[in-house]
Formats: sequence, structure tokens, C-alpha cells
Amino acid sequence: MYFEEPFSPDERVVLERFFTNTDGPVFGLVNLPEVVKGALFARYSRSHKSLRRLFLDEFYDQPELGVAAVLDAVSSDDPSIRLKRAEGLYDRVFNEYGDDSVAQLGGAHLACEQASNLLTKVLEWGRLAAYLEQSTRYIYYDRPLGERYRYHVPSEVAESPLADEYRTTMDGLFDQYSSLVRELGPYFERQFPRADDTSRRAYNATIRAKACDAARGLLPAATTSNVGIYATGQAYESLLIRMQAHPLAEAREYGKMMLAELRQMIPSFVKRVDIPDRGGAWSEYLAGTARRMDELANNLAIEADDRPEVTLVDWDPDAEIKVAAAALYAYSDLPDDQLLEAARRMDPGERAGVIRAYAGDRVNRRHKPGRGMERVNYRFDIKCDFGSFRDLQRHRMLTLEWQRLGTIHGYTTPDVLSEIGSVPDWDAAMGRAAELHTKLAGQLGSDVAQYAVPFGFRIRFVMQLNAREAFHMLELRTAREGHPDYRRVCQEMHRLILEKAGHRAIADAMKFVDYGEYELERIAAERRTDERAGNGPQT
Repeated sequence: MYFEEPFSPDERVVLERFFTNTDGPVFGLVNLPEVVKGALFARYSRSHKSLRRLFLDEFYDQPELGVAAVLDAVSSDDPSIRLKRAEGLYDRVFNEYGDDSVAQLGGAHLACEQASNLLTKVLEWGRLAAYLEQSTRYIYYDRPLGERYRYHVPSEVAESPLADEYRTTMDGLFDQYSSLVRELGPYFERQFPRADDTSRRAYNATIRAKACDAARGLLPAATTSNVGIYATGQAYESLLIRMQAHPLAEAREYGKMMLAELRQMIPSFVKRVDIPDRGGAWSEYLAGTARRMDELANNLAIEADDRPEVTLVDWDPDAEIKVAAAALYAYSDLPDDQLLEAARRMDPGERAGVIRAYAGDRVNRRHKPGRGMERVNYRFDIKCDFGSFRDLQRHRMLTLEWQRLGTIHGYTTPDVLSEIGSVPDWDAAMGRAAELHTKLAGQLGSDVAQYAVPFGFRIRFVMQLNAREAFHMLELRTAREGHPDYRRVCQEMHRLILEKAGHRAIADAMKFVDYGEYELERIAAERRTDERAGNGPQT
């Protein structure tokens, strides 16, 4: 089911000291300095290589990282004995204090490879963990992994009469993606010749990203990705319990592999996951709740109305009064309700002055006002392409929930396809995928049918965020180098805060929301990379 990467005997000897296994798609990182683990995961997101291959090729022989020295220093003691001693110590501490917070103080790095893009969203659900996912923007997905393209064949489909049609449709989508992304590169080079002040490296990276951005809509949700995770024991426990209750077999089976690896690194922290009356009961609760809610939702006899891509569905009319009061709270001796009344008595100009002062003289988007901005919330209903959703979903600290991926909301078509005459091929590919989705939904259910849906199809989701979170997300995701599709969504969110909610002082404080339009989105960022590396224009 999963591709097993070949390693030489000598390579395996090295890998066995730093990874919990050398053959599975899920494995932990051990005996490495934290900075090396972080650097590995950072490089991981922009490489087609597996993490173990990346470690061997680019990290192991680098003397400045000290990996070889770590290898020499690793004790030759039986690791199972060391682990058992550590587990015993943890159990004594836990029994003495009886507090789950103990499990917040120990964590582990886990590499999760060959995970479908449905599974990556499951893995990245938790708020209190760090994730780094392989990008569709910097890597061409035209390289096979073993004997087929990089897509997952779920066991539900593999055992069904639709297995052959599924593989044929997936291969067709990847064939077309491969052809299109290779055509778009030269096309964009003709449209946007390299300037003399731009290095060849920066230019090539920008053109590649632009081609990948346009073609990624063809990639199906079954497309596999690599995800690096760092989380505490408590966060892993919650994740694995949710995975046990998931309707997709991929998530349930993958959770078992993750649990096996974590038990080699932090066994006590995940001890309760599969105990029947602890993690098992929790999983049954989650699955039962999901079944009942599905039944209730299916009985709603309501048709969705026609609405724009982004809708502001809920906001507080008194938001700026409340933010002004909350901004003053930490600097006064008055109780909260009195400050609220004082802010209510201010005229709009005075309140705007308080908010301007609280936002301060922001030099860049990383300078954000304090927690007083968390006093108010905005709730948006959004319907955009799945590719853009994948980027916006990374903002996990806010409230984010999404519906099943399907085909009823239609799909987007990049403008450049009209210029190169590829719209008919794009439409035909989307039509074949939609037909397969319908068959899978009819025979195997709507959860499994999601695998067949390309990134270009729209998904509906809700984002509820406070004003402080809006500063972070809207300024980051409208930055010049962002994908045009999610830039448009976030620009509209900001416009609605300003115009529909009428919160001008709050919206004006978000001074780094960028409404500009750019032809080569990433060129400025790539030039900055050259400057940091000391590269000249012709390198």
C-alpha cells in the first residue's frame, strides 16, 4: 500500500540511530539536536525527497550541524532499557501529581509521509502543535513514487468494482497536470522575461511557483504529501483518539502507525489512547456524535441560496466601543464595565483615536496590537477552491470548520488557461473527476468520494476570528507573494470588516493588508532570499 524507499545497508546503519524505523511511512526523529530537527522539517516542505533521504543527502555529512558527533556520542546501551527507565520515571510523576498537564511538557517530532490531502487536514486539526507540510507551490508533482504517481488508493476503493476506474482517472489527472505545468513554465518565461537585476535562481523559482499555482487545481485530494509534526504528548493523544473515530480507513490505519512510533519515543504520554474505557470510549463518543449529526443534517429540507465567495455572517455592532474599552483596561484602575460605559460615551473620533494609539506605530505586519483586539469576533462563510482552503486552514488558532469536499459548488479555472487554449482540456478533466466522485459517493459514501475531487473544486467552510487574529491572517495572506486566489478571499474579508460591519478604525489599523495586483508574485521574496545569501543578479 505504501512505497518502501530503498536504502543501502550502510545508509540503514546511519538511519537506525536517528529514526525509529527505516521502512515505514511514519517514523520519529531521535538523537538529533532540536535545531537539526527544525531545519530538516523546514527543508522538507520544499523538497520532493523523503525526510530520511533528505537527511542522508543534505544533513548527515555537514560538519557544522554536528550530526556525526552526535552519532559518536549516542550511548551503545540498549535503547529499550533507556526507554523503560524513562517510562517508569514518568509513571511515578504522573501517579504522584495525577495531572494531565504533565503530558504538555514532553513532545516528539514525527514525520508522516505518503498521506493524502484529506489525511493531512486530519493531522493538522489540532491547535496546540506545529506542522510543516510539503508545498504544491515549489515542487512539481509529476514525479512518480514507485510505480505510480503520488496519489493514495484508499482501501475502500481498492476493494471495490471502481478500483480500475479510480486509478485511470487519477493517472489522467496527473498526466494532464504534468503536461500543463511543463507548458506553463516556458509560457510565463515568454510573458515575463528575466530582468537584469534578478538572479537566474530567483527568476526560475518565481516562474516555477507561478506555473505550479496555475496547474495545482488538477491535483486530486488523493494526492499524497509529507507532513512534519512536533507536538506534546497531550496533543498527540487527542489527535490519535480522533483518528480512531474517523470515517476514513486511511486515517484509522495511519493513526495506528503513528501510535506504534510514538510508543518508541514517549510511550507513557500515549498510554491511554487505545485503552477501551479511556481513549476507546472517547473515540466512540466522537464517532457516535458524528453519526447523529449526519442524520440530522441530511433531514434538513433547505436549498443553499446563491451568494458571493465570502460572506460576513456575524459581527458585533458595538465592536469598536468594546475594543476601545479593552485597550484601556490594562492601563487603568477601573473595572471592565465602567471602561465600557466610558468608551460608549466617547464620540467616534475619540474611540478611533484610542484604537489608533493601541495599534501603535506599526513598522511591519509582525507588529500587532495587544489582546484588547480579541474582545470582538467576525464570522465568515467562505466558498473557495480547495487549493486555497489548504492554505487558509493553516490558521488553526481561530475557529475553522469545513464541510465535505465535493463537486456541487463547481470549480475555478485559472485565467491563463484561456490564453494558452487549455480550457477545454481543463473542463474535460474536471468533468471526469466529477463523474467518478458521483459513482464513489453512490457506492462507497460521500467521505470516500472526496479522494477523487481535484483542488480546483470549491469547498464551503466557516472562519470565526477575533480582530487580533484578523490582523495576522489578513495581512499575511494578502501579501504580494501569496497565491492570487486566497489573496482575493482575504482582501474581501478585510473589505467586509470595513464596509459591511463599518469598523473603520479596526480595519484601518490593519495597514499591511495589500490590495495590489502583481504579475510575478514571488519575485520580490526571491530577491530578498538572494540578498540574505549574498547572491548577485547573475547567479
